[in-house]
Amino acid sequence: MNYIGSKYRLSSWIKDTINKNGGMKDKIFCDIFAGTGAVARSVKKDVKQVIINDIEPYSYALNRNYIGNHIAFGYQEILEELNKLKPREGFVYKNYCLGGSGERQYFSDENGLKIDAIRVEIEKYKRDENLYYFLLASLLESADKVANTASVYGAYLKHLKKSAQKSMILEAAVFEENEAEHQVFNEDANSLIKKIEGDILYLDPPYNHREYGANYHILNTIALYDEFNPKGKSGLREYKKSRYCKKNEVHSAFEELVKEANFKYIFLSYNNEGIMSQKDVETIMKKYGSYGLETKEYQRFKADKTQNRNHKADMTFEYLHILEKY
Repeated sequence: MNYIGSKYRLSSWIKDTINKNGGMKDKIFCDIFAGTGAVARSVKKDVKQVIINDIEPYSYALNRNYIGNHIAFGYQEILEELNKLKPREGFVYKNYCLGGSGERQYFSDENGLKIDAIRVEIEKYKRDENLYYFLLASLLESADKVANTASVYGAYLKHLKKSAQKSMILEAAVFEENEAEHQVFNEDANSLIKKIEGDILYLDPPYNHREYGANYHILNTIALYDEFNPKGKSGLREYKKSRYCKKNEVHSAFEELVKEANFKYIFLSYNNEGIMSQKDVETIMKKYGSYGLETKEYQRFKADKTQNRNHKADMTFEYLHILEKY
């Protein structure tokens, strides 16, 4: 999944840095702004337990599968049955396809009908929580592959792009197996931090004004599959705005999180384009322990893929701030 701020390509560097600062073996690792869970997935087999959290419903569904599920079960026949379902005119088709509302085109009519049919059927598996979230995660990722967007859902494209013209196939969101049981939450990070404890706290909050609830609202709608009145041209749903996206609140929110954290090591991913400066973060963290910093240059996420770009302008610096709490 193309995802704003994803640390998938940086996960090896992040793991190496953590291993140089206390290590991971037999440790409880918490990823409290997890998104799609790229970092938590990369350490799932290396730590004693993962605690993972994100306030967005689509993120919870993905992480409940990829982290929460750790013991194998059969699913192939169910996937085959779901892929053979008859089309259904449901909420996604009616509100986010041209054939439904005549306005929005986030999916082709064919794929919107298929998403609705599968999503309704998945609800029948809710008694088996492990299977339910596996199927829901599979649908979210399969739908994302055929979405008619420039990677995020803040807007749809006027014409169906090639990938959006393909027929959606429900593919398995295969998770890693291991013996440990993990904890998955769907809460505000600053509230959750007061209720958990562990060894390593990894922070990857929003860097700027871009709200994940707005940029991935369609995935939240598929995850929740509830009734509401979509607003505006993009069909937005109500969402909770993050303090980490607001210049006048981010510093107090961040310091509160660091202060309340009952973890020995804290690692913060943040880049040079964030609302908080490198010095802002350093000043706050130094109040609570021994501070360090690692830096890496990498290619930023870009929603549009215009070919004639100045590639130097696409590079950014990722800061990994390190705190060993007193």
